[in-house]
Amino acid sequence: MTTVSTSRSWQPVLTYSLIAVNVIAFAFSAKASGSIQYNMSAPEVRELALSEAATANGWWWTAITSGFLHFGPIHLLVNMYSLYVLGRSVEQVMDRAHYGAIYAISLLGGSASVLWFGLENTITVGASGAIFGLMGAELVLLLRMRMNPTSLVVVIAANVVASMMIPGISLMGHLGGLVAGAAVAAAMVYVPELLPRDKRTAKQIQAVGWACTGVIAAVVVALIAVRFGTYPGISRYVVD
Repeated sequence: MTTVSTSRSWQPVLTYSLIAVNVIAFAFSAKASGSIQYNMSAPEVRELALSEAATANGWWWTAITSGFLHFGPIHLLVNMYSLYVLGRSVEQVMDRAHYGAIYAISLLGGSASVLWFGLENTITVGASGAIFGLMGAELVLLLRMRMNPTSLVVVIAANVVASMMIPGISLMGHLGGLVAGAAVAAAMVYVPELLPRDKRTAKQIQAVGWACTGVIAAVVVALIAVRFGTYPGISRYVVD
């Protein structure tokens, strides 16, 4: 784990960049569909969403692209505000490379969870899987720094309950992202502490942290690849 400067010159560049990508993706979907409110109506947009049809056709890229699409402006605004708040916090504690890894693996973790446990009769899009991953990562960081995590635990619990109670919210996507983000953060800040003290150099800590992160990423990617490769009915479904 690397601490970055908290001076006025510091800016959450990666968080702002991720928000920009999500906004650009929304603009593309709105233009393609001819509607801001019903921006997912165009076939070329729905082909980028995570769905049973996309999985049956082997469209593996939807595990990534679905994390940058949103159903309407309210969905986008809620997620981008959450990303702004949580992203700034995590990016300020971790260096940008680690923060980027947490975000990417959380996004994929959410997709993997949906693919295996929440795919049937659904179309899933949104950055919330990655955002839940940031919540999981921040919880691990608070515990590591021996700070009181109560308020964050309450926020996480409230969001999980909302995901269960409110129709149209992907509980599996949220839980998958949460677990993946927490796992990557733990790999970065806790696993290196298992090294003998005489070998616990900055270089070794970085190497072990990245090695464990790579293992988690490989497992998540493998889960996605297996699901796309073995899902029945390849080329049977059409997104119309």
